[in-house]
Amino acid sequence: MKKFLKKIIPSKLFTTLQPAYHYGLALLGAIIYRFPSSNIHVVAITGTKGKSTSTELVNAVLEEAGHKTALAGTIRFKIGKTSEANKHKMTMPGLFFLQKFLREAVDAKCTHAVIEMSSEGARQFRHKFISLDGLIFTNLSPEHIESHGSYEKYRAAKIALGKALESSRKKKRILVVNRDDKESHHFTSLNIGDQYTFSLKDAEPYTSTEHGTMFTYEGKTFRSKLPGEFNIYNMLGALTYGISQGISLEIIEKAFEKFQGARGRMEYIELPDEHPLKRKQNFSVIVDYAHTADSLEKVYKVFKEKETICILGNTGGGRDTWKRPEMAKIADTYCDKIILTNEDPYDEDPLKIISEMKTVIKNHRPEVILDRREAINKALHKAKKDSVVIITGKGTDPYIMGPNGTKTPWDDASVVREELEKVLG
Repeated sequence: MKKFLKKIIPSKLFTTLQPAYHYGLALLGAIIYRFPSSNIHVVAITGTKGKSTSTELVNAVLEEAGHKTALAGTIRFKIGKTSEANKHKMTMPGLFFLQKFLREAVDAKCTHAVIEMSSEGARQFRHKFISLDGLIFTNLSPEHIESHGSYEKYRAAKIALGKALESSRKKKRILVVNRDDKESHHFTSLNIGDQYTFSLKDAEPYTSTEHGTMFTYEGKTFRSKLPGEFNIYNMLGALTYGISQGISLEIIEKAFEKFQGARGRMEYIELPDEHPLKRKQNFSVIVDYAHTADSLEKVYKVFKEKETICILGNTGGGRDTWKRPEMAKIADTYCDKIILTNEDPYDEDPLKIISEMKTVIKNHRPEVILDRREAINKALHKAKKDSVVIITGKGTDPYIMGPNGTKTPWDDASVVREELEKVLG
């Protein structure tokens, strides 16, 4: 409908009318599906990084505590035991999607809904008329600047989600905030009585390697397969929310130990155990969504003691162009070998995107392989015993977006497994 309206309404007028259009859709969806959030506990997760993993961790804690849950996020949509991949290429799909999702969750007798909420969704009022019981704030750093117009507007869209909790009609509202983040005061200053904060200091002493993490909370030791200090933050957010719901540390500990990780987030890719070529893979392959300079650096730091072959493109063509040289510099600092490839060029020349990255790489001679599959194959061929191939930027993104709205079905993890068979065979 939106594309149709853009064709028949002058662009300036359409831009002016957009807020009212999106607000009206949000209200209409709530009416059609009878305000379902009134009948289910809804906790939202927002921030720049860690939202998807945090959403999955909160879901794992709630399930371990015996609750029947629904989950809506960048990776998947789940109601009870039924789960399907999110192929919308957006965290919060429009056109009544979330209201319909919540109605189905209520009808399925789910007690809790865990919803990953983005600034883009907030900007288009997709959070409106969803009565929140809780909100977890992970962190905030520059992202989607071209889309929002400025960092301040991007931040305001995130804060709008906090204000949605502030104005919620739910009786008991819970706010969980990462107090280590420089923007945390925008959330803790909200008029929400039940506030909980967490800090990395709460987890000391802790250790984190490429194989997993161990940390201490209130004298209790927690172990997880999730690597990286950033994942300790994700777990602390989920743990703090669990405590706010009266869930014991013992149950949370079990949830973390069982949790295998979120797809496309620091995901180790291997051939199945029964595969005849499995034993020949003596190197690691990681697929991660990292699409900001900070996220990329945190991923690379996990493997700083290993030889790393890094495949990266950049965030979609025509947006956040300022990140290109920043991410390339980080790859130049941490990676042993660099392959620059295609990601989501949209209507921009992919070679132009790559050239803006290549020019700032001074310590290496990066290879440019536009075909992403071919780039992955080349990286696997370069891998030696104990080295790590790190493929970033797409995670579970289901398509490579090209010019004129074209999209090629894609899944980094599946392609890696297919190419592993060729390389190891």
